[in-house]
Amino acid sequence: MTQTPLAPAPAPAAAPVTDRLRTVLRCVAIVSCLPYIVLKAAWISGSHVGIPDGSSLLDHRTTMAVANGASVLMDSAVVVIALLLTQAWGRRVPAWLLALPMWVATGLLLPIMTGYPLQLLVRLLGGRTVNKGDVGRPFLDEWVFGVVYTGFIIQGLALGTLFALYAKDRWGHLWQGTLRELPDSPTAPVLRAAAVAASLIALLPGTLHLLWAAGSTAGLNEGRIEERTSGSAVLEAVYVLFVAVTVAGVLLLAFRRDSALPLRVPLALAWGGSGATACWGGWMSIASLSDVDDIADRPTAAMVLIYAVQMLVGTLVMTLGAYFLAERAAATRPASTRA
Repeated sequence: MTQTPLAPAPAPAAAPVTDRLRTVLRCVAIVSCLPYIVLKAAWISGSHVGIPDGSSLLDHRTTMAVANGASVLMDSAVVVIALLLTQAWGRRVPAWLLALPMWVATGLLLPIMTGYPLQLLVRLLGGRTVNKGDVGRPFLDEWVFGVVYTGFIIQGLALGTLFALYAKDRWGHLWQGTLRELPDSPTAPVLRAAAVAASLIALLPGTLHLLWAAGSTAGLNEGRIEERTSGSAVLEAVYVLFVAVTVAGVLLLAFRRDSALPLRVPLALAWGGSGATACWGGWMSIASLSDVDDIADRPTAAMVLIYAVQMLVGTLVMTLGAYFLAERAAATRPASTRA
């Protein structure tokens, strides 16, 4: 009697490979935090490593200690998020408790991940990223920026990949398909109106950052005018980019028409753009208000307004995206669980 050949063994599951990738990325994310945390802890303890004599950082020791302590807590949160994204208990965390800090982390890291490499490119091409006046009163040793920003870029890449894997497993069904496949929604008119309002408001910071990138000094304080370099112009252009990304994401989501664009594209644009716009608006507000003793560095009314509007636009777009996903989740939930 002839025997039926055995069926070929099934291909090994991809889960072990993904698990190993998560473990590696978790280690990378945590290790990349250490240089920044160690440096900040040293400054809090009184060390001047990386801080040259005459730096303005030494003028306000109490303010510096408080700011560095807050920075250590923020970067330590990356360690917690990395663990949350790779442990079984992380799947039981309420969505908002993970999404909100991850949105903030995305918003703070994306401009650095974009701007710092562009600044290095500008320097290689002969542009000036350090103000000539900094020679007499330097801020930090040059190596500090390289160590810190490189760590931030590695954090962003590792944490972003971990979050993408986590979000795909937990919420991936919410952004399947294309824009044209989205069902009609009774809240669509409200989404469109809010998207248009956010886009119109975003014209204010977008326009002013564009003017600053082009060399205009309108609305800037004396300190910012004196510190202008090719590197600072690059950062202003990066802010314009993320304002534009925010507007593009929310308008694509609101005015979907018959587009074959995958739904995840406008959601990703709205997520990253709104985070960068809002969080850097908040960060610059805090930074500009921390040195009000120096008249030249006091924020102008225009600067305060622009940063506030950035926070408003980013928060509004983030809220619209969250509501959109909540509505999608409710629509895809089995009928038996809605009662």
